[in-house]
Amino acid sequence: MPLVSITRLRVRSWRFLPMFFFYALRSTRQASRSVGNLATRLLRDRHHTFWTATLWTSEVEMKQFMLAGAHGHAMRKLLHWCDEAALVHWTQENAALPSWLEAHARLQTEGRPSKVNHPSATHIAHRFPDPYVGPGSEVNFK
Repeated sequence: MPLVSITRLRVRSWRFLPMFFFYALRSTRQASRSVGNLATRLLRDRHHTFWTATLWTSEVEMKQFMLAGAHGHAMRKLLHWCDEAALVHWTQENAALPSWLEAHARLQTEGRPSKVNHPSATHIAHRFPDPYVGPGSEVNFK
């Protein structure tokens, strides 16, 4: 059964955005080319908030991607750059990415926070606003 991985990050200052974008694009390219990746989608939300949704053939392939290359480097920097970070994984029968509203619901109920050095009140409470999907805010890579 395919594994869905959802992440939500909020970059705490505009000054970190250029390097965040650099690593985000490299990580997205890495994900879409990784063995076991079935689909990759990004969402640019409001207030420097970004969502990723990826679909994998197994947890092994997802973890290999997560720790390697550009994504591995970016994860270490996100501790400093972000004031909100959370993730959730689940398996499902069908090989399709969920809607952003379903991803949000799962993140709220089943997800966990990631470590950040400067957590916001929202991060500490683990209560995130619904994602905003506007024109041009979503990109599918695979």
